[in-house]
Amino acid sequence: MTCCDVPAWAGQFDRKLADRDLRDYLRGGPNATTTALIDALRRGGVKQRTLLDIGGGVGAIQFELLNAGLDAATSVDASPAYSAIARAEAQRRGVGERISFHLGDFVTLAPGIPAADIVTLDRVVCCYAEMDPLVRRSAERCRRVYGLVYPRDRWVTRFVVGVQNVFRALWRNPFRSFIHSVAAMDELIRSCGFTLRSNVRTFVWEVAVYERTESLSAFPSSRSRIAG
Repeated sequence: MTCCDVPAWAGQFDRKLADRDLRDYLRGGPNATTTALIDALRRGGVKQRTLLDIGGGVGAIQFELLNAGLDAATSVDASPAYSAIARAEAQRRGVGERISFHLGDFVTLAPGIPAADIVTLDRVVCCYAEMDPLVRRSAERCRRVYGLVYPRDRWVTRFVVGVQNVFRALWRNPFRSFIHSVAAMDELIRSCGFTLRSNVRTFVWEVAVYERTESLSAFPSSRSRIAG
């Protein structure tokens, strides 16, 4: 069993956490790194585009981009609690018909998931023991812009994640977090036909937006840091 089997996801990302995340989003909007990702995507243009949001959570990226002119979205999440919360919120907002929801592990579901103009993985890569199949299969589903948020590959981040995993093991929680080589991930994404266009770093997280090489004119290249 990997950390991304549905039982592990369901235990870690349960209804209580989903309710809290939705409440926080409704009160204050997306968190800082999600906002940085959304802003980068908006700068490149989202009108009449489609989105594949892997690990869609409560739907923050989907809702924000639909408000900005996105045509339609596909949400894939392995947590039944988060998927149910996102569906209900989409209906409340009147955008339920514009979002297609899929429950399960994206790596397993990928063959049946349609390609999209924009693909996002917000704090998802760190939930997979094997980075390659997730990144490769998601990049294959991306026609234009590929955005990720993942932990920075630093000793302090590895230490904190290691401690978290030890406590999870003690509490018999099968979920684990992983820190992957950013250089290896970048090399893989570039090999799939993308070029890095935007990069934002916090103390813990990194936000990276790539674009397919044949459409490089859409994004101004940028590097920046945000607090958090």
